[in-house]
Amino acid sequence: MSLFSFEPAYRVMVVGGAGDIGAAISRAFLEAGCEVIATGVDDRALADSALEPSPGLAMAALDITDDRQIAGFMKGVDRLDSLVNCAGILARFDEFQVETFQRVLDVNLTGTFRMCSACRPLLERPAGRRPGSIVNIASMNAFAALPTIPAYCASKGGVVMLTKSLALAWAEAGIRVNAVAPGYVETSINAQGRKDAAHYQRIAARIPQGRWAQPDDIAGSVVYLCTPAADYMTGSVMAVDGGFLAG
Repeated sequence: MSLFSFEPAYRVMVVGGAGDIGAAISRAFLEAGCEVIATGVDDRALADSALEPSPGLAMAALDITDDRQIAGFMKGVDRLDSLVNCAGILARFDEFQVETFQRVLDVNLTGTFRMCSACRPLLERPAGRRPGSIVNIASMNAFAALPTIPAYCASKGGVVMLTKSLALAWAEAGIRVNAVAPGYVETSINAQGRKDAAHYQRIAARIPQGRWAQPDDIAGSVVYLCTPAADYMTGSVMAVDGGFLAG
């Protein structure tokens, strides 16, 4: 087997796989021959997803802030090789309200921890076998803050440290835990802001590669972290930001 390929029937769960970046990640795994379980917060999220029906793809609604729903959902999953935590929200300007701040953390950080914990039994591997893999989607804003999204920045900083802590805690269980930190990506979450041409170009000019990312630009790094080529990586955070954090 190639270092960059997967064994037959390799199964990946992409939490938030119905969203823009999540859909790109799901498609990349499908193209690599994997089975994919992609989730969205509710039936509307699934209906609005850019993911199209495909052999090997199962889509399901899952609210990762609901412990009871997670427990019921996991009863229907009998095996798993990789988990990708891609569900996330932000609320510009409104995150200074305590209720909104807590909601963002509950989805982005606590929800990530909930899913890591729920999937751990399926990802554990004995010595001598390929480890199970978790990839958490962090953000450039874990390292470079913005003034309008304090909860988002705090939650993604928490995802980075959660990734490192679980990597240490679960290594003996045969589970690798890494993260990808995207930079500015053109998604529906920032579509309104991108209508301001001056704002859009100002950000693009700050990025060494001169452009915002597309969701597909993020997917490859996530897939790589689940391949045998990355089997000695754990506790790592890969910046996929066009060079933004380099300068």
